[in-house]
Amino acid sequence: MACIGILGGTFNPIHLGHLLIGRAAAEAFGLDRVLLLPCCVSPFKIGAADLAPDADRLEMVRLSIQGDPLFQVSTLDLDRGGVSYTIDTVRALRAQYPNDRFAFIIGMDTLCGLSHWHQADALLKLCEVITVERPGMDVRELPGEALSFPQEVRDRLLANVIRGPLFDVSASEIRRRIAEGKTIRYLVWHEVEAYIRTRGLYRTVKEM
Repeated sequence: MACIGILGGTFNPIHLGHLLIGRAAAEAFGLDRVLLLPCCVSPFKIGAADLAPDADRLEMVRLSIQGDPLFQVSTLDLDRGGVSYTIDTVRALRAQYPNDRFAFIIGMDTLCGLSHWHQADALLKLCEVITVERPGMDVRELPGEALSFPQEVRDRLLANVIRGPLFDVSASEIRRRIAEGKTIRYLVWHEVEAYIRTRGLYRTVKEM
């Protein structure tokens, strides 16, 4: 039985922060591998105007993890199409790998809104959740209403919070820097930087 981490997102584009979070979670909880799942349509970013094509986001993920046996890319959400709800993803993975255990990897900012996710209670019965603290966000400073779950569930979630790498970057910041003609070196894998330049991605910041 393997323990598999799930790291989902738009990856628009994938950056070094994503990879550092995945590795930190794997080392802290002994994960055998980490699946990177580019979503088709994020339920939190429906109608986003600056989303790169699926094929480009997928290729950037592949470029970022080539040669690293810890990471594996999955096209599950892209193949399914439509809005990518985590509960559907986890159910599909459990059906595909019935003998394995799963842990969904998120950041501290996501933990604060986890109770508002689609079928959040059902999701927490299907997999563990590993939260990686981001710079400037401390689990001890979370307001009480941030985790509106029963105490038993709160305790389980908080027990799986780990200190993450001090690497504060966001995909939106990367897109903005590209549009402004600034370098993104050391923020993304160098093959991804070259791919973005070759494909002409994110040259203009678009509003929703």
